[in-house]
Amino acid sequence: MTPPPASTTPARFIDDYLLYLLARASHVVSTEFHEQLRRRGISVPVWRVLASLIGSTGETVTGLAEVCLLQQPTMTKLLDRMVRDGLVKRSQDTRDRRVVRVALTPRGETVASELAEVAKHHEAEVLARHPEAEALAIKSLLRAIMARNGKPRRGR
Repeated sequence: MTPPPASTTPARFIDDYLLYLLARASHVVSTEFHEQLRRRGISVPVWRVLASLIGSTGETVTGLAEVCLLQQPTMTKLLDRMVRDGLVKRSQDTRDRRVVRVALTPRGETVASELAEVAKHHEAEVLARHPEAEALAIKSLLRAIMARNGKPRRGR
């Protein structure tokens, strides 16, 4: 096999390192959306919680921490603020009283729904920058990477 021309060969290790490429791609694509959140006074972690609860009747703190990429103590503090702000509510699980479930309040549903529309619009803009076949393959490939390399989700 013939190596690629020198001009396309990355000069630095990191420029061809999968973990860096995934993180950098996420950063590049999410920066625009995160700016829209900031203008609305919403932090990225709050958005992640709201987005995770859309369409859910309630999630555990552990489950939310995993989905939102936060440590459980950080998630608990964030949820305390979100409860104070009227965005989420906590309740005991109906099957196991030791488990606490977190769900959106009516106000949280409204905020989450509005932000989800902004997120969908941003996603459409990002995917429109790619040929259709590539745009369809992006999510599929990312899901496959997570399925084959991630640990199973718990706490749901």
